[in-house]
Amino acid sequence: MISRLINQIFYFYYILLILRIFLTWIPNIDWDSQPFKGMGAITDPFLNIFRGIIPPIGGALDISPILAFIVLQILQGLIVGQLFRLGL
Repeated sequence: MISRLINQIFYFYYILLILRIFLTWIPNIDWDSQPFKGMGAITDPFLNIFRGIIPPIGGALDISPILAFIVLQILQGLIVGQLFRLGL
């Protein structure tokens, strides 16, 4: 089913986002080398939307990923739910 495939893509993206967020806690990572550059290219455009809405607290604590996860869950529910209802 297409709905199952789309649901798995959302799940994979969640994992990438979580890895990206955890890796930002490691100061020595070179974000210009692979695989980190590829991960940033996939996740940063989505996260940057929310970084523009919620600036980091105290210049260091970035809570925008929380909003990003909420929006991603809503999108997943709407898209996968609609595909499931259509029998896809």
